[in-house]
Amino acid sequence: QPQLVETGGGLVQPGGSLRLSCAGSGFAFDDYFIGWFRQAPGKEREGVSWINTVGVVRWYAGSVKGRFTITKDNDQRTVSLQMDNLRPEDTGVYYCAAQAPPMRPSDPNSWAHWGQGTQVTVSS
Repeated sequence: QPQLVETGGGLVQPGGSLRLSCAGSGFAFDDYFIGWFRQAPGKEREGVSWINTVGVVRWYAGSVKGRFTITKDNDQRTVSLQMDNLRPEDTGVYYCAAQAPPMRPSDPNSWAHWGQGTQVTVSS
């Protein structure tokens, strides 16, 4: 069964950095898009970043562009999200998601497989 496990969340001060990792198993990792979503208390789940099957095409939400970097390692079956210059607005539960094309990465409902999430808290 497909499984995604997120690690790396925690508490960090504004301006700090965290590196999240998503480890996939039980599916053909190199055939799947991998995305990161987050959900803050009282807000809807929103897309943060995604990367295509071979790690060539990347997308970032405007709010994180220039601060976050997504990387896919198909050999290690992992996707990382390097988060720099974190802001309190980045606080939320971060979820890793996977879906084989064809799909619409901008649509959260298009992603079939989800991890359990990891908490990121940015607070002074």
